[in-house]
Amino acid sequence: MPLRHLSPRDQHLFFEYGVGPAVPVPDPLLHRAVERQAAATPHAVAAEHLGVRLTYGALDRHADAVATRLIREGVRPGDHVGLFVRRSLPMVVGLLGILKAGAAYVPQDVALAPATQLAHVIRAARTRVVITVAEHAHRVPLPAGHRLIALDEPLPYIPRPRAPEPRREVPVTPDDGCYVLFTSGTTGRPNGVKVTHRNVANILLTAPGDLGIRPGDRVAQLLNIAFDMAAWEILGCLAHGGTLIIRGRDIAAAARTADVVIATPTVLSGLDPAACPRVRTVAVAGEPCPRPLADRWASRATFFNCCGPTETTIVNTMSRHAPAAPLLTIGRPTPNNTVYVLDADRRPLPVGEVGEMWAGGDCVSAGYLGNAALNAERYAPDPFLGGDRRMFRTRDLGRWTPGGELEHLGRTDDQVKVRGFRVELDSVSSVLESVDGCVRAVTLKRDARTLVAFVTPADVDPDRARRAVADALPYYCVPESVLPLTRLPETDRGKIDKPALLRLAQERITAVSR
Repeated sequence: MPLRHLSPRDQHLFFEYGVGPAVPVPDPLLHRAVERQAAATPHAVAAEHLGVRLTYGALDRHADAVATRLIREGVRPGDHVGLFVRRSLPMVVGLLGILKAGAAYVPQDVALAPATQLAHVIRAARTRVVITVAEHAHRVPLPAGHRLIALDEPLPYIPRPRAPEPRREVPVTPDDGCYVLFTSGTTGRPNGVKVTHRNVANILLTAPGDLGIRPGDRVAQLLNIAFDMAAWEILGCLAHGGTLIIRGRDIAAAARTADVVIATPTVLSGLDPAACPRVRTVAVAGEPCPRPLADRWASRATFFNCCGPTETTIVNTMSRHAPAAPLLTIGRPTPNNTVYVLDADRRPLPVGEVGEMWAGGDCVSAGYLGNAALNAERYAPDPFLGGDRRMFRTRDLGRWTPGGELEHLGRTDDQVKVRGFRVELDSVSSVLESVDGCVRAVTLKRDARTLVAFVTPADVDPDRARRAVADALPYYCVPESVLPLTRLPETDRGKIDKPALLRLAQERITAVSR
């Protein structure tokens, strides 16, 4: 038995803390959930963008037309269809149409992704059909033999003849693909991750992942469609009858009119809670959340701090945070999911000991496309659930608190060696964020002997920030320099752009040395 080395108490707590509640998901097909909303309230507004509205009835009809066209082009269940678009109403129509055709959508922001990346996605996902809009069709590097379908403006693309022909039902199973997302590729070429309907429905159609979204609630759509949290925004909204507020250039304008905001901490830090009085629920994930940011929003709204990589379907742990809480944790496993804190030999650790978090249950995705070696490295048989269940190696470090909450302690790849000592970069950043006035901090390794830190806003006292680290951590954890910035640079997925910060640090050093 894999728990034999633990005390009886820790054996009990391994399951008490690590196994999420068992909750049924009656119909785990996302497009059917949207269809039910369209049948019940066809005149309700499904989405709006720059003043233009689309009702559920119209969305359903237009998506049926897209599905019919895809099926005519030979798309079948199990296929992957490219969705190369910008934030727009056509984006929503195309996404739903692909699901109705039984295929998985492969999203990319066609204006932000370089042509080489789009070509890699088409090749790796083996998409034979790509959906876009006419304005951006020239950006798609379409190989010979592939089809490009333009969702022409004004909405929607309706195949000729003008009256859409009835769409025949397509047999889709919960274990068919819902979407294929490509990781950010910070360590090399992006890898495609196939995520099933069962995976997605399990987080979006159960609490707390449903975020309490009700018909008529306004949900902000702020994030890049190529980022898995955009699926939380879009499908999480439409499956529950909400209205998707698709942003233009002004993120704050969309957030101000929303009831629900889903964001990375970097994106959320650019919003003023006082200017968003309507916001009732906020969920953050994608990167560690600074405690001051969590407290500021949790004092005004229901605030969820969440964690989970793309491979475990958006998030697999959630914590409802309160400003009075002693710690900002990532909570417990979401329904039908598990989290195990294991040592290097994959043995469970006692409560309170730091280890690597592995995720199990219905969140575990189908795996990487065409990369058997990486699948073998990151996915493994789950000895705790048994059967044919698998678990995923998140590379996140964590430990259980005595009360059964998971404390996130950075990533295994955020542990660096400086002057021969191992340093957890997130620990340094956490100390910096405790300094009065500091909203956000990032610590990076510049070379074998040097750390550099960045703080916002620009009026944070860098000397005081360095002293705070020196008072709290060993000398080798103290950054050589702390650079105050008005704002931290972002990637197109709303996360902190660490390479840009390192370039900035080098520029500052070069300027000083002249």
